[in-house]
Amino acid sequence: MTSDDNTPVLSGAPILSGAPILSGAIGEYREFDPAAALEGHFQCAWSNTLRADAALRPEAASLSAVVPDGCVDITWIDGDLVVAGPDVAVALSALTPGSTVIGARFRPGAASRWLGLPMSEIVGGRVALSHFWGALAREIAQRIGDASSTVERMRAMQAALCRLAPDVEPPPADMGFAFNALKTESAGPGMAVILDRLDVSPRTLRRSCQEAFGYGPKTLDRILRFQRFLNLARQSTEPRLADLAFEAGYSDQAHLTREVRRLSGFSPATVLRQLSA
Repeated sequence: MTSDDNTPVLSGAPILSGAPILSGAIGEYREFDPAAALEGHFQCAWSNTLRADAALRPEAASLSAVVPDGCVDITWIDGDLVVAGPDVAVALSALTPGSTVIGARFRPGAASRWLGLPMSEIVGGRVALSHFWGALAREIAQRIGDASSTVERMRAMQAALCRLAPDVEPPPADMGFAFNALKTESAGPGMAVILDRLDVSPRTLRRSCQEAFGYGPKTLDRILRFQRFLNLARQSTEPRLADLAFEAGYSDQAHLTREVRRLSGFSPATVLRQLSA
């Protein structure tokens, strides 16, 4: 399967209702500002602790559904550091009740500078950080694992990244602008603004986006529109799909349904039910 800008799109397996649970609904997720030395490279640091009572729901304990968000993260899970590449479909992750995952989320365009390759090479992948950094990644993972609490582990991760940051070039500002423009606008006006402000051709923008995000701007736009739907769903007290579709920038409710299923494997109704649980 390919996207509308010729970028390969992974087609996730059908997800049965009540099996995998959205990662944002399965645990206690918290975001933190990155250390000062990392602000130019990372959006945030984060932790997600799976509820201990997930043991009462075996399906929740086994599968967490991570949906595309246009971002790349370094995650520490079960003692290993892993790069969560840019997703174009839901990624299922097995977690243990009560376990905590920590991570650092790159700013748009920053990951390729830290990892030394275009993001198009790891789309949909979960790659050990040691693949890029060798023994250094294993040493950092060990330091994180030796910490006695989630807070200390996050400090250990950020301290290691701070030591590396001076040697890494900051991400290009144009990709940050493109990301933020598509995050808040629909494809039409958002794309027009980007092309005009950056003074580039559609082909040049597509090439730059593939390096920074793993796919072209049309796919990025679809993913960020889907994220707008998720954010609106979380904020709405009595969400109606037709209203959410309009506010998020979909042409109609049927368009919303197709895109939500394609990017997450869930129906919109299932998404609303899980986010409100």
